[in-house]
Amino acid sequence: MAAMVSIIGGGVIGLASAYALVRAGYEVTVIDARDSLGSETSFANGGQLSYRYVAPLADAGVPLQAIGWLLRGDSPLKLRPRLDPQQWRWMAAFIGACRGSVNARNAAHLLRLASLSQNTLQQWRVDDRLDGFDWRRNGKLVTFRNADTFARARSKVVDVLQQQVLSTLDCARLEPALAHAAQGFVGGIYTPNEEVADCHAFCQRLAQRLEASGRCTFVLGRKVTGLRHADGVVTAVELGDEVKPVTQLVLAAGHRSAELGLPGLSLPLYPLKGYSLSVPIGPRHHAPNVSITDYDRKIVYARIGEQLRVAAMVDIVGFDAGLEPKRLALMKRQSIETFPTAGDYANGVEWAGMRPATPTGVPLIGASVYRNVWLNLGHGALGFTLACGSGQLLAELIGQHTPSIDMQGLTPRAA
Repeated sequence: MAAMVSIIGGGVIGLASAYALVRAGYEVTVIDARDSLGSETSFANGGQLSYRYVAPLADAGVPLQAIGWLLRGDSPLKLRPRLDPQQWRWMAAFIGACRGSVNARNAAHLLRLASLSQNTLQQWRVDDRLDGFDWRRNGKLVTFRNADTFARARSKVVDVLQQQVLSTLDCARLEPALAHAAQGFVGGIYTPNEEVADCHAFCQRLAQRLEASGRCTFVLGRKVTGLRHADGVVTAVELGDEVKPVTQLVLAAGHRSAELGLPGLSLPLYPLKGYSLSVPIGPRHHAPNVSITDYDRKIVYARIGEQLRVAAMVDIVGFDAGLEPKRLALMKRQSIETFPTAGDYANGVEWAGMRPATPTGVPLIGASVYRNVWLNLGHGALGFTLACGSGQLLAELIGQHTPSIDMQGLTPRAA
């Protein structure tokens, strides 16, 4: 009989974990509080599979820069202090990680995981013929408005085969949709092997394959109300009045995993709220084909099928995922300034999501202080990018196989 694994969380991390486990021969149950899979943070994220731009937010100079941002009305960062010890602990740890040496070390960990994730998705696409989620290898262009910022970024380019430094004119030649806004930029860095896809559609395709495998059961619309445990082992999941026994348990419910209340399990997670606008593209529009990151405004643009996905903002404001009209209006205005003819902005669909982040920006993947509880959490804004590699690693760890990459820096710290 195949080993049994239960997963709490039906977003891209939980579903990629389930897919990797089923491929490895496990029987899997996915539990999610929502009636549909991939319907929260995975629903309308930026869509960029940005495998080489994975440096954590925490870096030298960021706290001082953030103070400047907070004094601006058009800031990409918003902080709303709360009487919440969790927020303050997270921010203190974040500030502690804002050192250049720490950032470089954590970026190396993320780069290893991102490379594995790109290779894993490629394997699934080829071996399993996994498709139907608007995947493209369209390249990514990071554009800069500030000469000093551009100079620093340019100095870090070490592999000219992977990254190309472009002038303002070169940027417009590469992506004609930038012609209108080219005068606002001083240059860019182009990475040809980056990709784009629809995260929500990817979740649906994984779910279809999982269901067809006969090895995966979905329990949807059922909130986990408690976890029963004894002697360092979780024995069952409580779903209201129903109790489901578990053999192995994976926590992949984003920042809500901390609400499950396992004694002794400390999860340094906090939601970073972000926003997106999905803009329909018609025959008369001129949307960029290359993915664009406006570095100084912290806005990303990705063409996903016949829509332009615009995503931006890091709001540290608590746990309310509601839409904030002022933030969305700012993002929309800046998008129209940059790409005025990219799509039908009047009919763009607005969205907000809560990205579960650790202070260091490095996710927690692996064993916990409970002998049968595993973590796949804290991917922040890189959830889609890192999902396949994270799921593959988790399947290897549960199966007691040698991980595909060095796990240094990725293994959860003891609580």
